[in-house]
Amino acid sequence: MRLSAAALPILAIFVFLGLSSFYIVDEREKALKLWFGEVIDVDDNPGLYFKIPFLHEIVKYDDRILSLDSQPLEVTMKDNRRFEVDAFARWRIADVVQFRRAIGSGGINSARGRLEIILNAELRTVLGDVKSGALLSSDRVGLMTQIRDKAITKAKGLGVEIIDVRIKRADLPQQNLEKTFERMRAEREREAADEIARGNEAAQRARAIADRTVVETVSEAQKNSEITRGKADALRNAIFADAFGRDPEFFAFRRSLEAYEKSLNGDNSTLVISPDSEFFDYLKSNTIK
Repeated sequence: MRLSAAALPILAIFVFLGLSSFYIVDEREKALKLWFGEVIDVDDNPGLYFKIPFLHEIVKYDDRILSLDSQPLEVTMKDNRRFEVDAFARWRIADVVQFRRAIGSGGINSARGRLEIILNAELRTVLGDVKSGALLSSDRVGLMTQIRDKAITKAKGLGVEIIDVRIKRADLPQQNLEKTFERMRAEREREAADEIARGNEAAQRARAIADRTVVETVSEAQKNSEITRGKADALRNAIFADAFGRDPEFFAFRRSLEAYEKSLNGDNSTLVISPDSEFFDYLKSNTIK
């Protein structure tokens, strides 16, 4: 009994050492075997592996495609317009040994920070060399390809492979958005004022043409009426002249009757005429019956 009680701790130590001498690599992982911080082996196939407890350090890294969502970045385009760009990348660890040496013990989180710096730098480089219209058109696909290719070159030193880069969103910053709206509003108001001015000008031109047409029409009508009146007067005078030529006495008699009618009505002023005046010749004449 005493021997069995003394053997239990020793047995427990051996069991612990036996369990600590093996480790499992999952199919989604890659493992590095370190000897006092130096990489001595890479286990990139799934299975059960041996290690010396307390001497070998095992570091595992995810072998799947990982995501990187960068923080919104403000970028100045070639035409000096500023955009707030939100991008993301897909990446994976291509060389775990180089990754360990470049990143150190920081692991995946540290690598994301380094990759975000690379991604932001390439975003500024590529987008800063084009006008804003390219970012808002179908040329955006080509820009994302350029950013990805440049990021791939920079990320090789980290042992990382950039698989894809995408721009999720590209908006104007809030203060620029308000200025853009104000500029658009001012432009529309200017266009409206131009249209109103052109409309007023066209109205004045049409009104002037109408006024000139009225004047010309009235003048032409007055001219025609004067011509007609003149012809009528000439025809009347001709008739009177012909009548006078045929019977001068009757013409003189008729004119005297018209003079009597106009001068002897009750509305005229008092008329003082000598009874012997020629004015009363036809009143005294026996020819009036």
